[in-house]
Order: sequence, then structure tokens, then C-alpha cells
Amino acid sequence: MKNTVTHIIILLVAICLTACQQNKEIDTNANNLLLGTWVEPSYDGEKTIYKRAVSLQENEYGISFLNNGVLIERTSGWCGTPPLSFNDVEGSYAIKNSVIEMDLGYYPGDTHWKILSVSEDELQVTLELTEQEKDNQELLQLFSEIESIASSVSCTSTNDWAFTAYGAKACGGAQGYIAYSTNIDVEDFLNKIDTYTNLEQAYNTKWNIVSTCEALVPPKEVVCENGVPVLKY
Repeated sequence: MKNTVTHIIILLVAICLTACQQNKEIDTNANNLLLGTWVEPSYDGEKTIYKRAVSLQENEYGISFLNNGVLIERTSGWCGTPPLSFNDVEGSYAIKNSVIEMDLGYYPGDTHWKILSVSEDELQVTLELTEQEKDNQELLQLFSEIESIASSVSCTSTNDWAFTAYGAKACGGAQGYIAYSTNIDVEDFLNKIDTYTNLEQAYNTKWNIVSTCEALVPPKEVVCENGVPVLKY
């Protein structure tokens, strides 16, 4: 009889705890719906959708925005290689023009989320490029254009090819060398190289970029291999 009563009491306590957890309301701030905890990210194209929760989940990604500009991110790190181990990272955030600017203090550094919508139950955001990322995109796009011009002509005779240095390492000197055909608009091509090099110098200074300091050895010649220019050192 005593064991039966004990089992009944345990069962009632379990039912009560379950009911309390189910009925526990999630606090929201009507003046700032972003405040609180967001979990269970799902993805729709470039959009990420989060659900509001009472607290961060034990082994799942989530983020809590506090009312003092502090955020807590539960993360397995940027690599995300199994088995995953989650830990909490404290950072700071500010909201500017519907963009959440987050400083988490680890790679890849600052993160910006553009708020698409936020309600009592759901947060929808999309990744917003930081100013540094936008500057880097400008460099990448220009260099892609340079590469396209350089590869627009098939290499059939080494007499029609030359090479030039490009880019600027933070420690000084060029990033590398690139071959180009003398049958293209050489002046325009070299002007693009100069523009890219100057932009990279400005980028390095603006964002305090560091690099290795070894001096690059210039190539000796350009040779044609299967229609492709190859630099020989």
C-alpha cells in the first residue's frame, strides 16, 4: 500500500511539472519584440526564421537578446564539424535602421542581421554584409573582371604575352603576378590592375589587415601550355 501511494505521488508531481512547463508563458516586451530568446532556425532562401522560446535549448543553436545591449549566443562554433559541442558566447549588439549589428568577439567577427519581421512568436532575418565585407566584395568583383580579361585570349605564341604584378600585401609588396596578352587593350587592363592595387592598399589600412612579409620572386617568362599562359619562375 505504501509503495502504491508513493508511486501515485510521484506520478502526480510529474504531471504537475509537465503542466507547469506547458503553461509557462513566454515574456515579451511590447516596446521591443526583439528582446528574448530565439531558437530552431529554419531557412527559406536567404531568409532565416527563428521561433521564440523561454530559454536556450541544451544542444541546439539559439540566441538571446537582453535589454542592456548584451546578447548570449549558444553555438557550436563556425566550423560545425560533428560531434558538435555547444557553449554560450557573450557579445554585444545594437540596432540601427532595422539592422542588428552584433559583435561576438570570434571569427568571423562582426555579424549583421537585417530584420525582415519580428512578432511575439517569430523573428525573420537575412544576413546583411558588414562594411568590411562590402569593401572585400568590391575587391573580389574587380579582380574577377581582371581575370576574365586576362583569360579572354588563348595563348598560342609566347611573343604575344607579358606579365605584371598586382595587388598589395599588408606587409608590403605585390600579392602576385598575372599574365596577359598584348593583343588586348593593354592600357585599360593595366589601369584596372593599378585601381585594384590601390584599393587593396586602402583596404589593408582601413581594416588593419596583416599578412606575411616574404618578398615574391617575379616570374622569368610566360609560356603557352594547351592554350593557357603559364608563368615560369
